[in-house]
Amino acid sequence: MMFNAEKTKNDLIEWIRGYFEKNGHDCRAVAGISGGKDSSVTAALCAQALGSQRVTGVLMPMGDQHDINYSEELVSLLGIKHYTFNIKNSVDDVLSVLKGGGLSLNRQAVINIPARIRMTVLYAVSAAENGRVANTCNLSEDWVGYSTKYGDAAGDFSPLSRLTVTEVKAIGEALNLPRKFIEKTPEDGLSGLTDEENLGFSYDVLDKYIREGSCEDASVKEKIDRLHKMNLHKLQLMPCFEYHAL
Repeated sequence: MMFNAEKTKNDLIEWIRGYFEKNGHDCRAVAGISGGKDSSVTAALCAQALGSQRVTGVLMPMGDQHDINYSEELVSLLGIKHYTFNIKNSVDDVLSVLKGGGLSLNRQAVINIPARIRMTVLYAVSAAENGRVANTCNLSEDWVGYSTKYGDAAGDFSPLSRLTVTEVKAIGEALNLPRKFIEKTPEDGLSGLTDEENLGFSYDVLDKYIREGSCEDASVKEKIDRLHKMNLHKLQLMPCFEYHAL
C-alpha cells in the first residue's frame, strides 16, 4: 500500500491535539532539538497541532557541537520558544564520580549517559513549564534498538514511533520543511560515525524489510532479526511480579 504522507501528517496533527486535550489541554509540548529529521518533524507537527506558542524546543549540545546551527535554525523557522543547555560538564561529572568510585566503564555505558542526562533535562523543563515531553524516536530505530532506554527512548507521547525513516522524511516534505533538516545525516555525536555506519546497514534496507519483509542480503537480515529480538525489552513495559493474595 502506498504511503499517503499528506493524510498521515493531518492524522498526526489531530492525534497530538487529541492527546493534549486528554492529558493537559493547557500544557506545552517539550521536544529535544537536534536539527535532524525526527526532532524537526516532531516539533513542526506539535507547532501545527498546538500553535508555536505552546511548543518549547530544548537544545542540548555536549561541548562544541559542529552542527548546532541546524537546531538554532529550526527553532527560529518554527518560531518556538527554546533553551540551550550544554550538558558537557554534567556528563563529565557523572563519569568522574563513577570512575572515582572504582567502576570500569565500557563503551556502551559511556554512550548511554549523555542520552539519559538529556532526558533528565527535558523532564526538568517539562516540570518547570507544565509540559509533556515528546519522544522523537522512529520505528526504524526502535526496531533494532538504536535508542537508549530511559534516554531518547523515553517521553510522554510519541508521534513517530510507528513510522519508518522513509515515512518520517515524507512527513517532513508534507510539512514543507527545508530539505536540509529532512536529509541531515543522523549521527550519535560521540563515536564519529553515522547511524548507518554504526548499524552496518542503511535505513532504506531496514525500512524495506520492516514494511515488505524482504532483505536481499542474508547476513544483514540475520543482523536485523538479532538486533530486533535482543532489544525488544526497550519497547515493552517493565515486567512486574503479579502478587495474588491467598
